Amino acid sequence: MIVGSTKENLSAEKRVSITPETAKNIINLGLKVVLENNYANHIGIADKEYETVGVEIKKSSQEVFNSCNLLTKVNCPSEDEISNIKNKTILVGMLNPTKNQNKLKEMIKKNINLFSLELLPRISRAQSMDVLSSQSNLAGYRSVVDSIYEFEKAIPMMMTAAGTVPAAKVLVIGAGVAGLQAIATAKRIGAIVSATDVRAASKEQVESLGGKFLTVEQSENLETAGGYAKEASEEFKQKQTEMMKDALKKNDIVICTALIPGKPAPRILSEELIKLMKPGSIVYDLAVEQGGNSAFSEIGKINIVNGIKVIGVNNLMNRLPLTASNLYAKNLFSFIRNLFSKEKKDFNINIEDEIIEKTLIKEVI
Repeated sequence: MIVGSTKENLSAEKRVSITPETAKNIINLGLKVVLENNYANHIGIADKEYETVGVEIKKSSQEVFNSCNLLTKVNCPSEDEISNIKNKTILVGMLNPTKNQNKLKEMIKKNINLFSLELLPRISRAQSMDVLSSQSNLAGYRSVVDSIYEFEKAIPMMMTAAGTVPAAKVLVIGAGVAGLQAIATAKRIGAIVSATDVRAASKEQVESLGGKFLTVEQSENLETAGGYAKEASEEFKQKQTEMMKDALKKNDIVICTALIPGKPAPRILSEELIKLMKPGSIVYDLAVEQGGNSAFSEIGKINIVNGIKVIGVNNLMNRLPLTASNLYAKNLFSFIRNLFSKEKKDFNINIEDEIIEKTLIKEVI
């Protein structure tokens, strides 16, 4: 059985789904690996590194499509790629089912077995496959780095002969994986950090990282059984707005990370709230690709409103593609290992396995 992968559209995606390390691990399972030539040259990995661990390099993407039984991708294939993928291929990647319905329908017609890694269940056995967590960790870190670059003041408190430089204040909205990493990164750099989340359980996590937890009194439970946030009532949103008015006046950098699975990102910062911030402040909207937590945020743009920079980055992982690829490839290898039966020497699509059942796209409505 053969695992293959082709280059992504490099104008939009710099990550790769197989690294030399994971290629070796896949081969050790008893599988073969084939890759398109110059597969990862753009992130500093030459074909020779793959060939050293036993990978076969093909001259074109079509040769990979023709030879592989399982195809790995970072994102959903293009329409041209779909037309060239052979019937009954297994496809594993971040397929984004809500945005790519037509493409998925086309592949289902070709009897392509589709596994979308964003759909993994939140169970302990799936943790090593959790692409959302691995990539969100990096996003939280990078959001702080980017914000500091755009902020025109120092971050840590400094005692100098010329006087004291006060520490910058950072507010993180949403204390999921990305938010917690943003808190940890900002604290390490010396900022005074506070955070807010609709889930009361987040308080302990925020405080364990040295952040101050901001919340409003509530009677409703805003956490799903899977541990994600769910949409709040209008009453809660009004209380949250009042809390934000005070917090935004005091903070220099605001990092927005709040998401609701399967729905557009909640709008937390209105135009009115943004304008309460001091000129020179930063709003970094990590949720911009899902609709955004902040007014004025646009994908791929920095908008300046009353001297406040509102930043919306398109595919943040392109700013650290090698690290992101290393983590994503390890997640993907764990999934392949679970899917492959050494005894049968074949891929085993066992619907009784919760991981396979949840990630397999059987139909698109």
